[in-house]
Amino acid sequence: MKVQLWSASKIVITTFVFSAIIMFLMRKVAHHVNAMDIPRNEEGNRHIHKTATPKLGGVGIFLAFLLGYMLFGEQSVRMNSILIGSFIIILTSIVDDINPIKATHKFIAHIVAASVIVFYGGILLDVITAFGYTFDFGILSYPITILFIVACTNIINLIDGLDGLSGGICSIFYITIAIIGFFQGRFGSLVMVLTLIMLGSTLGFLLHNFHPAKIFAGDGATFMGFIIAVITLLEFKGPALISFFVPVTILGIPILDTLFAIIRRLLKGQAPFQADKQHLHHQLLGMNFSQTSTVLIIYGINILFAGATLIFVLKDPFIGQILFIIIFILVVWFVFHTTIISDKNPERLKKIEEKIRIIKK
Repeated sequence: MKVQLWSASKIVITTFVFSAIIMFLMRKVAHHVNAMDIPRNEEGNRHIHKTATPKLGGVGIFLAFLLGYMLFGEQSVRMNSILIGSFIIILTSIVDDINPIKATHKFIAHIVAASVIVFYGGILLDVITAFGYTFDFGILSYPITILFIVACTNIINLIDGLDGLSGGICSIFYITIAIIGFFQGRFGSLVMVLTLIMLGSTLGFLLHNFHPAKIFAGDGATFMGFIIAVITLLEFKGPALISFFVPVTILGIPILDTLFAIIRRLLKGQAPFQADKQHLHHQLLGMNFSQTSTVLIIYGINILFAGATLIFVLKDPFIGQILFIIIFILVVWFVFHTTIISDKNPERLKKIEEKIRIIKK
């Protein structure tokens, strides 16, 4: 165990140091190519920052990921598909960070990247057993897997609205998967190597991205979501339904926030992915929490999901289920006491808008 911990530490430390250093270069490159996030005040703008901030942080994470693979990874068809898919994702994000492209064009690129994973890498969500029944998706496993990868790729990008939010949530995911992997004897597997590489790379970025952020992930946040999808499918996709939902539950906050956003916009007759200011972090800001406090609260909630998952998988499934039920009740209470789904409380909406205006001053 000590040898494994030392080997894991080397991967995390190496990628962390490289990522932390390369971010200085990415900030300069972003300024040079004008990949800057300019504060905007138009209706629906979901970002909250006062000054122009360099993007391309996601590119720095990708470069640290490449270094980690060269030093600690092993070549395989699966790994080749991950590298090719990642390159498509990050190339699209670079173009979008410099000169925003249409959402449909990005969506097509994400489908292509996911297709590489599915058709070349052979990574599929094909058979699941639940409640005594076995579901073989057959030919449908291809579009289902592609849809899952594209969804994960965009979920992280959609919740990236505060300094340190996406990087912190992804880091909690990687740490949780790493802990599960160690206790289940998965060290040395592709999923563990990917997880540890991404943990160090993301923490190095977070060092620069936590409030006040010196750099943003930009559209490169999609790369973090893409790798999370791959990790979920690689070894935690098994014949049992709960095996697949283990990593999914760790992402409880971004998944629920995205689901609430889609429901909210559909109820208002808007496009499902139209930007607005009623995400979870906006709700907390409207309760007079600071940016840092808001992010830490969301970290805490995500850690609750991660902790419940660890208990369910490694300790006692029954206690884990009880914890999930408690968390679900708290989420339902929060939904009915905020405007995260319904905007029937104009006073709260007004308070959120006012809080955002104060922060931007």
